[in-house]
Amino acid sequence: MRPRPGAKMRGVPIVTTPSGTAMHYEVSGAGEPVVLVHGITESGAAWGSIADRLTVSRRVVVVDLPGHGHSGPAASYDVMALAADVAAVIAAEGLDDVRLVGHSLGGVVVSAPAAGEVPVRSVVNVDQSLKLDDFQAMLLAAEPALRDPESFPIVMEALLDGLAGDRLSDAERERLRALRRVDQEVVLGVWMTVLETPTDELAARVVELASAIRCPYLSLHGTDPGPEYTAWLTRLVPTATVETWAGLGHYPHLVDPDRFVRRLDEFWASD
Repeated sequence: MRPRPGAKMRGVPIVTTPSGTAMHYEVSGAGEPVVLVHGITESGAAWGSIADRLTVSRRVVVVDLPGHGHSGPAASYDVMALAADVAAVIAAEGLDDVRLVGHSLGGVVVSAPAAGEVPVRSVVNVDQSLKLDDFQAMLLAAEPALRDPESFPIVMEALLDGLAGDRLSDAERERLRALRRVDQEVVLGVWMTVLETPTDELAARVVELASAIRCPYLSLHGTDPGPEYTAWLTRLVPTATVETWAGLGHYPHLVDPDRFVRRLDEFWASD
C-alpha cells in the first residue's frame, strides 16, 4: 500500500501513511533533496534557520513525526514505525537518492531507512548515540517518575531544559520550549522499546540496524558520546565519521548554524 498524498492541513501537505498516520511536512527550495527530522517532543520547526539556509540551494523536506507538531497520532511510536512514516513522506514526494539529517530521536529515526530499502544517499545524525543500551540505564532509573502522570511533566521539563546546555542562546531556548508537545503517551511510546527490551537483546537490535548501514554516515555530537564510541560505531558502520564539537551541548547545529551548514556541505561534497 502506497502512502496517499495530496491532502492539506493548515495549507501545507500531509501524507496518510500505510499505518494510517497523518504526517505533516513542509517542502521548500529546489535542487538535491534533504529531509530533516527533529527530536522528541519537538517539531520540524525546531530546525529553524538551518532549513532556511539549506533551502537556498536544495529541496528541503521538514517533517513532523507522528504525535509531534501538526502530525496526527500513531498506532506505534517505535523507532522503526517512525522511520517507516518518514519513508512514506519520501515516497509520496517521489524523492530519490535523498540525504537524511536527524537530531536526537531523529538521529535514530534517519538511521533506520539507511539500513532498509529507502534510496538514501547519506545520513547525518546530530547528537544521538546509537548505543541505546547505555541510554537504557538512565531511562530505567527515571521510569517510575515518567509513568506517573503528575511527575511526568516535571521530569520532562528538567530533562529537556538540561539538554539545552549553556551555549544555546536564550532566544533559541525559548523558541524550542514554545515548540514542545510533551505528551506522555507519545514519549513513553517512543521509549517503550528501550524501557521494556532486555539489555542484551536491545544491544543486538542496534548492532543489526547499524551493521546494515552502507551509505556515508556523519555522527556529529555537541556532547561527548564517550571514549569508546568512535571505535564501536566505525566497526559497525565502516562508512561512519564521528565528530565532537566539544562543549556545544545537545543542539550544536543551533548554537552555531553557519558552521553546521558548512559541515553539511563539506560532508555532502565528499561522497
